[in-house]
Amino acid sequence: MKKLNRVNTGLEKKQPIKVVQFGEGNFLRAFVDYAFHKLNKEVDFNAGIAMVQPLKDGMVNMINDQDGLYTLFMNGIKKGEKIQDIQLIDNVVKAINPYTEFADYLALAKEEELQFIVSNTTEAGIEFIGTDTPDMQPPAAFPAKLTVLLYERFKHFNGDASKAVTIIPCELIDYNSETLKKIILQYVDLWKLEDAFKTWVSDACTYHSTLVDRIVPGYPRANIEEYNSKLDYQDNLIVAAEPFFLWAIEGGDDLKAKLPFHKTDLNVKIVDDIRPFKMIKVRILNGAHTAMVPCSLLYGNKLVMETVNGDFTGKFVDNVIAEISETLAMDKNEITAYCEEVMDRFRNPFIKHALADIALNSISKFKVRVLPSLLGYYNNNKKLPVSLTYSLACLIQFYKGTWNNEALPVKDTPELVEAFNNIWKAGSIDLVVKQTLENTDFWGEDLTKINGLSEALVVALSEIEANGIENGFVNFSKQF
Repeated sequence: MKKLNRVNTGLEKKQPIKVVQFGEGNFLRAFVDYAFHKLNKEVDFNAGIAMVQPLKDGMVNMINDQDGLYTLFMNGIKKGEKIQDIQLIDNVVKAINPYTEFADYLALAKEEELQFIVSNTTEAGIEFIGTDTPDMQPPAAFPAKLTVLLYERFKHFNGDASKAVTIIPCELIDYNSETLKKIILQYVDLWKLEDAFKTWVSDACTYHSTLVDRIVPGYPRANIEEYNSKLDYQDNLIVAAEPFFLWAIEGGDDLKAKLPFHKTDLNVKIVDDIRPFKMIKVRILNGAHTAMVPCSLLYGNKLVMETVNGDFTGKFVDNVIAEISETLAMDKNEITAYCEEVMDRFRNPFIKHALADIALNSISKFKVRVLPSLLGYYNNNKKLPVSLTYSLACLIQFYKGTWNNEALPVKDTPELVEAFNNIWKAGSIDLVVKQTLENTDFWGEDLTKINGLSEALVVALSEIEANGIENGFVNFSKQF
């Protein structure tokens, strides 16, 4: 089969760079890049994307090896029938690793037609690192990298307000754009950059919080031959996703004019307030994902579909969703309908969504996606939710790093992994629980202050280590 590149596909002409995207992983390629691809095809938007690799290690070499081209398979069920839509995404102009190509990274600031900055650096990505400096090539934190890029653009175009950019972060944290803007301004102050730049980056640039919703398993390794059989070229970057798509972006008529998604059939909602969309999605869809991962991996499952179809793990996920739903002050019929839709999406037979892939940065994800439901349930009922509490116990067990003498797919920052290594050296489960819960770097608060939580987790972890995941849960449930 021929190699996938622009010469072999007749796609030598590239669109001008209108989007700089921080992140090159599966989700952005199946979501944001697909969305701009639709704009290009249906509205002649003519927007090229330059990807920036946020971390030292990533996929830019693979992406550049295929000239930015890759195939998106959207597989699912609609009205009882299996559907599959295959799209060759062709709007990625280049991918840059700023750790090895810093000059090329800065050159993006000088692109005449650049209009948008998008990002998905996970919940851990929008952070302030006080040791970052403007002369680092590059700084460590994503907001610091972005500040350097914005400052370069400001200088190159002499503070021209018409060259300011629209910043649309997709990280799943509350008020993602407000948080990102706040940190950028912290760097402006820390680095003592001029007031004119501070005004430009604060007032001329615009920031729009978002809610993204699409399940993206990524590269379909388990059945790649079946996918390859549908192509007449060799693609090493195939991305599998579900058909469901929702992108809610806070903005008004100005943003609608910049991004005419209303002229496409894509479910992009530019609205005054994304909070209702975000609450139900992050708590139920993402929360259930995050809560199921450690329990199901320890149980022996590999996939989301396998989890929700399993007798024990499927019931556990049902219980988790029920406990989460109870904390949402929204229309109960709407919540029920959304929960049913989520379970159907989890059961999508086309989606081989590996639990290990969802395990990335599980502590920060649990803090944002699951902990508010656990604490909300406790505050509402004056007792702990059984399944969510057990999920937290499984998470702590997961970060031990091994289970039944086998390594677990723990993927997190070296500092956090090392912290858990030290915690698990404490010896007793009581100390493991105490040191985990009181670590405010993990949770943003001291969870030992939640009445009964420490005791419940000690019981749960003791049961897990003595009797395994399923029997441990049965025994734990009887006591709480």
